[in-house]
Amino acid sequence: MREPVRKCQVDVMGEGSVEKNRDVLRIFALSVRKILEGLDLDFGKLQEIRLRVGMPLILLYDNHEYLVDKKIVSREEINETVEYVCNYSVYAYEEELRQGFVTVQGGHRVGFAGKIVCENDRVKSIKNISFINVRLAHEVIGAANVILPYVYDKGFPMHTLIISPPGCGKTTILRDLVRSVSEGNAYAKGMTVGVVDERSEIAACYMGIPQNKIGMRTDVLDCCPKEKGMIMLIRSMSPKVIAVDEIGQSKDIEALKYVAGCGCKLFVTVHGTRLEDIKSKPFLQDTVKDEIWERYIVLDNVGHVGNINSIYDKKGIRLK
Repeated sequence: MREPVRKCQVDVMGEGSVEKNRDVLRIFALSVRKILEGLDLDFGKLQEIRLRVGMPLILLYDNHEYLVDKKIVSREEINETVEYVCNYSVYAYEEELRQGFVTVQGGHRVGFAGKIVCENDRVKSIKNISFINVRLAHEVIGAANVILPYVYDKGFPMHTLIISPPGCGKTTILRDLVRSVSEGNAYAKGMTVGVVDERSEIAACYMGIPQNKIGMRTDVLDCCPKEKGMIMLIRSMSPKVIAVDEIGQSKDIEALKYVAGCGCKLFVTVHGTRLEDIKSKPFLQDTVKDEIWERYIVLDNVGHVGNINSIYDKKGIRLK
């Protein structure tokens, strides 16, 4: 339901929220920043801040959309925000802008839309940026605890495919699983994990440094295509586990098979609502038939985002 924001009641500020608030607010134009500072926001519930030229300032807060009273975003505010996000050097961020987003300090992701300039069927640059979406980074430490007993076998992790519709916490679960395996837990000692973070959402690196807690034994290839990154990690970093988010192309599958053939375990997410969806996806059918995946974790948002709906073994027998 669309409704104006006047005051959003603060509940409990999580650990480190004050610093993260400062990180995200300082990327906005001063006039927008002042408005946001005037709202009594619980940043643990704030999910997105959207700016569109000539349109209202919109917040996605606790899974509800709010229009900020009487605030219409101007072209100047968009331009000023872009300058802050890019540290006053849009040219230096040309490669990130070409991908449509920039990760800022704190792990927050800023998406851009505008006029796309193409060359030889490739995106060369983005001009006249008129739309900005700031997605706030949220970590849930311990989110993967419930699945840990199912993804280990005698102290070794298993090939695990996390199945989830959009917005149901698959990246959050994957991130915490990476952290737990890297740091060590009740089921095994810590081990080396490689992350191919194509969209900078798992580690959320800023200037090469992960802003999210992903564990002391984790190496990250940021903004790297999944199929190339998996092979690079095998050849250079000797990981015991490789994690990637949202596979969706046949070339990803070839790389996954290569990794599995090297004895490295896989933690992977894919869009879907149930195990049957995966069996019907052309690019995944062979992996199911060949029983590559030793565990299937199915998520939904019943009760809360990231709810574990069901867990299956490699033969499709339900374990939970």
